[in-house]
Amino acid sequence: MKIHAGARSFDEAAPAYERARPSYPAEAVSCLVEELAITFDSTVVDLGAGTGKLTRLLLPHAGRVVAVEPLEGMWRRLVEAEPDVAVVAATAEAIPLADGSAGAVTAGQAFHWFRAREALAEIHRVLRPGGRLGLVWNRRDVTVDWVAAMDAVLDRYERETPRFKKREWSKAFSPEAPFTALESRSFRHEQEMTSDLLADRVLSISFVAALPDHERAQVLDEVGALVEGFPERFPLPYVTELLWCTRR
Repeated sequence: MKIHAGARSFDEAAPAYERARPSYPAEAVSCLVEELAITFDSTVVDLGAGTGKLTRLLLPHAGRVVAVEPLEGMWRRLVEAEPDVAVVAATAEAIPLADGSAGAVTAGQAFHWFRAREALAEIHRVLRPGGRLGLVWNRRDVTVDWVAAMDAVLDRYERETPRFKKREWSKAFSPEAPFTALESRSFRHEQEMTSDLLADRVLSISFVAALPDHERAQVLDEVGALVEGFPERFPLPYVTELLWCTRR
């Protein structure tokens, strides 16, 4: 399987990812289910499922959810949490499912890692006519000063890593793409943190996990200094970005 080199660090970072990455707010999940017309008759394909943060939230709403995730370290965490979920070890650019077999396709915290045009072609193939695609990202709320300072620390190490905020992924959604224009909504929420959990949150970032030990320790020290004097438990604010479109 052809996987972006930067994404491979998630394999070893899977425990930190599961512990420290936020879930998605209930309002965003309800909106996703409604806009993608997910029902108990639906087959939903969740691409780049990772440890199943989004997959698990879709299970109560769909007839069948298929999690597609290439990295064993990640999908094993999903299977541990949901032993009966259907998991396929594959990439978004080569989905081993039949043409028109899905009513909806989702990608949580993942689409920026895909080779976007190839993935969209595969998503178009797997979706039935009129089927819908939903993309979800949790992004840290940088309108909060300490969060903006943390992002400034992290940005120094991102190098060529694909990221949501670079929006390179969005170029695939051109007027010529076989999908309707993207629609969007955003939702604010918070994740309760401790200093240890924040360290795990930082370690779950692909380009931090891939750093040499001394640089990784430096990042943790700099981020830790930002929350010195905070209460034992404190909120990390997020904005959940939800986007969707329909297969033409």
